[in-house]
Amino acid sequence: MNKKVAFYTLGCKLNFSETSTIARNFQNEGFDRVDFAEKADIYVINTCSVTENADKRFKTIVKQAQKGNPEAFVAAVGCYAQLKPEELAAVDGVDLVLGATEKFKLTDYLNDLSKNDKGEVHSCEIEEADFYVGSYAIGDRTRAFLKVQDGCDYKCTYCTIPLARGISRSDSLANVLQNASEIASQGIKEIVLTGVNIGDYGKGEFGNKKHEHTFFELVQALDRVEGIHRLRISSIEPNLLKNATIDFVAQSNSFVPHFHIPLQSGSDKILKLMRRRYLSNLYVDRVNRIKQTMPHACIGVDVIVGFPGETDEDFLETYHFLNRLDISYLHVFTYSERDNTLAAEMENVVPKHIRSKRSKMLRGLSVKKRRAFYEDQLGSTRTVLFEGENKEGYIHGFTENYVKVKAPWNPELVNTLHQVQLTEIAEDGLVRFNFVSEHVLA
Repeated sequence: MNKKVAFYTLGCKLNFSETSTIARNFQNEGFDRVDFAEKADIYVINTCSVTENADKRFKTIVKQAQKGNPEAFVAAVGCYAQLKPEELAAVDGVDLVLGATEKFKLTDYLNDLSKNDKGEVHSCEIEEADFYVGSYAIGDRTRAFLKVQDGCDYKCTYCTIPLARGISRSDSLANVLQNASEIASQGIKEIVLTGVNIGDYGKGEFGNKKHEHTFFELVQALDRVEGIHRLRISSIEPNLLKNATIDFVAQSNSFVPHFHIPLQSGSDKILKLMRRRYLSNLYVDRVNRIKQTMPHACIGVDVIVGFPGETDEDFLETYHFLNRLDISYLHVFTYSERDNTLAAEMENVVPKHIRSKRSKMLRGLSVKKRRAFYEDQLGSTRTVLFEGENKEGYIHGFTENYVKVKAPWNPELVNTLHQVQLTEIAEDGLVRFNFVSEHVLA
């Protein structure tokens, strides 16, 4: 009987795409993949270093695995495993910890599945993480996360990602296009491009530092791949989102009018302390360019509150800056200290209760922004891709410009594209609609 493996992924879309690739390696070795809540012979936890209390979260998941099978082999991979391998190895029940270069070779380490007294560590100096492993996530989803780039050469003072993932490097254009075709051939309607710093795509494509291709060339090439109905750009740095890309998306066959652009602060003083590569005026310029070419575009924003040195005035500058901008929603992060970062050594630390208060204010602003964006879309005709889950009797879906809609559960709608007219906002904040026709677009 085949051995069973289960996976738990923390963090970003990139981690999900990499978990899928590791899972395919296991399946190629004859393992059966099961849900993490089921009994398995091996539990693999793909960790994240961005989420606060990452160690507490990790311990809880290890306990969950042990509850499923006390004799199971538990392996930890991912960013936190690279940054704090000894810490994870010391957690009761953990047998193996693999760093950035080893995680894709996990099956090579599984000759002996007996439990260890203490977790065995195989991690590298992060300078050794200079090669690229392509991956994409598919499964029961209507969309796939396609990794095109890894690592980062930026030196933001709060961020551990370069320490966890290494230098910026890219998949070859040919391989990205092949992966995209594979995904399309499996009936998946939407691909989300993912990476650490995808606007830097092309650097390190063939192991050298110069760009063989640009992000814009990647976008142009993907738009020509047959069988893909939707392509979505995930988070992209404002200084790397060029006019040519925005203008191309506006008239593209496949790319949807949805951008997620990290801001982090609306105060130029704080942006300089963070060592971001732009100031607030460039951010305004990017938002305005998108809205000029695609008035219906959805724009999401990442912002960090409570960075060292952020005064009440600096925070209010960020709040009013975001309030004035024509954006659609916020992802709000409360600053938390990370070992081996410059920000952790900075003075004028913001007390945690003030960080929490500022976070709450921006989350409230996000609710208002999303509501205003949804209201602005009412009456318009959009294309919806329906998801595969029955949530309390409803099916959900997203329009091309990321409006979340709901309708009574109908299994025939799963993974289909329909033209709809957005009619009203329901009590839970999601949007109701009428079908424009019974015709299924795809």
